[in-house]
Amino acid sequence: MSESGHSQPGMYGQGRRRRRRRGERDGPPGQNLSGPSRDREYQPRERRAKPSQNAPVSGAPLLEKPIMLMKARDDGGKPGTPPEAAAQSSGPGPSKVEREGQRPTQPVYQIQNRGMGASASGNAVDPMVGQSKLLHPEKMKHSIKLVDDQMNWCDSAMEYLRDQTDMLVVGVIGLQGTGKSTIMSLLSANTPEEDQRSYVFRPQSQEIKERGGNQSTGIDFFITQERVIFLDTQPILSPFILDHVINNDRKLPPEYNLPHTYVEMQSLQIAAFLFTVCHVVIVVQDWFTDINLYRFLQTAEMLKPSTPSASHDSTGSSGSDDGAEYYPHIVFLQNKSRREDFCPRNVKNMHTVVDKLMAYSHLKYKGTLSMLDCNIFPGLEQEYLDTEVNMFLLPAQENDGEDNLNKTAGTYPLFSLLPGYRGHPTFSTMVSKLRSQILAMPRCQLSHTILTEKNWFHYAARIWDGVKKSSALSEYSRLLC
Repeated sequence: MSESGHSQPGMYGQGRRRRRRRGERDGPPGQNLSGPSRDREYQPRERRAKPSQNAPVSGAPLLEKPIMLMKARDDGGKPGTPPEAAAQSSGPGPSKVEREGQRPTQPVYQIQNRGMGASASGNAVDPMVGQSKLLHPEKMKHSIKLVDDQMNWCDSAMEYLRDQTDMLVVGVIGLQGTGKSTIMSLLSANTPEEDQRSYVFRPQSQEIKERGGNQSTGIDFFITQERVIFLDTQPILSPFILDHVINNDRKLPPEYNLPHTYVEMQSLQIAAFLFTVCHVVIVVQDWFTDINLYRFLQTAEMLKPSTPSASHDSTGSSGSDDGAEYYPHIVFLQNKSRREDFCPRNVKNMHTVVDKLMAYSHLKYKGTLSMLDCNIFPGLEQEYLDTEVNMFLLPAQENDGEDNLNKTAGTYPLFSLLPGYRGHPTFSTMVSKLRSQILAMPRCQLSHTILTEKNWFHYAARIWDGVKKSSALSEYSRLLC
């Protein structure tokens, strides 16, 4: 608004063009036909429109704001780009406009993909190649063989491994029919509500149970999306494998004279291998307790190959320094436990017996897993167990038909609607608590250097080859014969 109260004409309005025509018809400087008031009103505008001293004196119109056009280094000039602008943008130093205080132009970065080589020429870059390293790892649908039934190493698991070090290796050993494959499937990728035929580690079918056979042979491999490697093994000291060797007249290696010696040495090889390449080894039993199983564990510990470990992880569970030897954490899992096994007095007796049997072992059998921390026994204090070992109890997997039968068998309608007393949480709850405890186990270094998943695979292959050719195992087999 002007001083007189009238609005001034716009910059691009009709009044602007009228003033230009009047300026063209004006006489020499000093004459003003419109009076002094018009001079005072238009004097600031004439000052803003006055050209700067650095502007070249020419008849060409001057642009108020320069237009900066950017181009990539590899590309040529775009059509319609002035040569002056292209020269300024491609020069080694900053442009003249930037030196005068204008806002600098933002650089454009091009992401180069490693390993593409000459295939990435110009702008023809495949976006999927650049995102290949950001994709999540391939999810396994079922387990694969790490060691086949002939005790030979397999390389098919290499394609599922990556160059990262935050892995956890969990192995399992146990007698025949104790439920090793079922437990490993529930810990890795399945739930108790699913059909057992879809488990990643196939459990025993009804036909195999009737024949007294075993489902797993060798060592099976499965890795989860959380980078947890699960190793399921064939049963140790299996009578079905011994019967198969005897009846089929299988040719034994020359160092084994008797079939039972061959089966026992196979079991010791698998146990010694797991004690070397695993962070956690689960020992599954379906009743408490077998003294021969503890003797077998101590023999496998004695025949375990010597492997160096990190200096900060050289203390065993008994508190003594065992030098440069690596020993894993071991968990005793009582599967198919009865209701009276969950009595606090019986639980305390189990812990005492296991602690006495493993007193001279360097395996880390206590201090890393606790049933009292899982709130399974809500009214039990932490000091109730004098020596708490890594032991966990799993009840027998219940069936919906049995629960419905117990509900309808009540005398009164009120009691028929209530669930039966179990003495422990449900099977699904216990499995989830066990899984959380296993995944929270410490991930110690398996050797003196930090191993990635691929390095662990090569390391495990060397250990397996060394275990098969171990002189200690050969000497022990001669003592058995």
